[in-house]
Amino acid sequence: MKKLFKFIGLFFKGIWKLITFARLALTNLFFIATVAIIYFVYFHAESEAPTVPTESALILNLSGPIVEQPNYVNPMDSVTGSLIGKDLPKENVLFDIVDTLRYAKDDEKVSGLVLALGDLPETNLTKLRYIAKALNEFKASGKPIYAVGDFYNQSQYYLASYADKIYLAPDGAVMLKGYSSYSLYYKTLLEKLNVNTHVFRVGTYKSAIEPFVRNDMSDEAKESASRWLGQLWGAFVDDIATNREITPESLNLNMDQFLALLKQNDGDLAALSKNVGLVDELATRQQVRREMIEVFGSNGEDSYNHISYYDYLPTMTPSFDIASDDIAVVVASGAIMDGSQPRGTVGGDTVASLLRQARNDDKVKAVVLRVDSPGGSAFASEVIRNEIEALKEAGKPVVASMSSLAASGGYWISMSADRIVAQPTTLTGSIGIFSVITTFEKGLNELGVYTDGVGTSPFSDVGITTGLSEGAAQAFQLGIEHGYKRFTNLVSSNRDIPQPELDKIAQGRVWTGQDALNFGLVDNIGDFDDAVKLAAELAKVESYNIYWIEEPLSPAQQFIQDIMNQVKVSVGIDVSTYIPPALQPVVSQVAADADMLQSFNDPKGQYAFCLNCLVQ
Repeated sequence: MKKLFKFIGLFFKGIWKLITFARLALTNLFFIATVAIIYFVYFHAESEAPTVPTESALILNLSGPIVEQPNYVNPMDSVTGSLIGKDLPKENVLFDIVDTLRYAKDDEKVSGLVLALGDLPETNLTKLRYIAKALNEFKASGKPIYAVGDFYNQSQYYLASYADKIYLAPDGAVMLKGYSSYSLYYKTLLEKLNVNTHVFRVGTYKSAIEPFVRNDMSDEAKESASRWLGQLWGAFVDDIATNREITPESLNLNMDQFLALLKQNDGDLAALSKNVGLVDELATRQQVRREMIEVFGSNGEDSYNHISYYDYLPTMTPSFDIASDDIAVVVASGAIMDGSQPRGTVGGDTVASLLRQARNDDKVKAVVLRVDSPGGSAFASEVIRNEIEALKEAGKPVVASMSSLAASGGYWISMSADRIVAQPTTLTGSIGIFSVITTFEKGLNELGVYTDGVGTSPFSDVGITTGLSEGAAQAFQLGIEHGYKRFTNLVSSNRDIPQPELDKIAQGRVWTGQDALNFGLVDNIGDFDDAVKLAAELAKVESYNIYWIEEPLSPAQQFIQDIMNQVKVSVGIDVSTYIPPALQPVVSQVAADADMLQSFNDPKGQYAFCLNCLVQ
């Protein structure tokens, strides 16, 4: 027996030494990386600020995702991200892109625009449409737009369709795969692991928890998703057809029709794209450069006069009138979580403090709450909504501007605004609530580990190793039903929708902005510009500045952020190289689901969250 205890002691001692070694290694690694970054920035970075050459093309060479606001990058996240092959790409703020295009259209030094979008990942249609609006404004100035690319994914091609001329590589392709909503389902896996998943919900269509209790999508979830997916795809197709002057039917081919067309073009996807009118010319990179030189002039380096988006952005000098009133903008982007949270998530306390800042600022006459969230903590959502009510009581109008997604908790924080503005392709609604509790008593018992003891109340024995009693389960369900009633009562009173009518459109069902307008869940169809204009009208101000209220970074955080924007940390260990490429999408999906579970921190375990709103 002594030998056994000695072995166990040595085992845990070895584990602790391994953990200590790993911690020290990561700390030293971070220190070395930081020194290397500082050396690179201050001794190797270019000292001269970028300038715009005379009569140049602006190249919109977006790389990385399009976001509502930049996230603060923790340097340790960057290091650990590199360890698993997740180099942090640039983040492109939606409003920076639009402001740049609007600035460039009046800039005499910018003679045209080249869309080089090869590094732009798939992006939600609602954000793309806002950029497209700015592209049309650029074209209206009389300056040409060209799109160049070897391949176009769906989002890249959507923006390219607004160009006056689209070039495609002779061996390239335009890949339009449509919209879909697929999830991984873990019920059988959890059963095999002896994990008990206790689900409490209200809402026929509240399918956020289905991946943990089913092996497939329910009929109700399919019915709901089919409706809004069809509307999104219809909007995409109509926009492309209008831009390219082709029929929507030519983009809505079934498999037999597509294969027949492909056979007619001898399996050549590039030729097919040209023959159906998706692109104007098949050209190699060398041919494209020669044509661009004819349009914009030569820079003497086998290319044309140009400046990239990232070099042009810092040359802009936006105007700001100190004497004017302010329309404040507060961004709520990401999953809603309780407490103070960093950017990339919506902290209930964080957003509430920003709204309170706007309320106490005499220069702020109205507030636009920009929402791009699938929801999350019901408690945190209510904390934010209470602050919106306080703004209204202070006489400051609030307009909710819905971006791609303002569903469930995202709708909760929007419903008390004086006006709600959504785009036709916004996903919203999902008025429902649920709770998920996982317990591991079965699995532990299988391993020979048991839990026993005494307590002082009926809830003393509730825990992840003891499970839930029948009474505790009933208590949780009653709490969820109360939460759902509170959610629907708030919607009914704020939106002036009678409860019987609301029940028909609630139940966790997802709607597009257009449907939401028809049901009275939103007030206007429009984009961010329309929301700001409406806020100014409600506040009765004619001259105003747009004032973005954001959680300030500390000097140290700002310093690190500036460094991270210039270089990326890589430690040479990429775990993803050991994962077959075909399996990497599955691994990414599992990681995303795990991240979603980590965002569940509601004090009462009640969530207004729309998992199936994520479009692929």
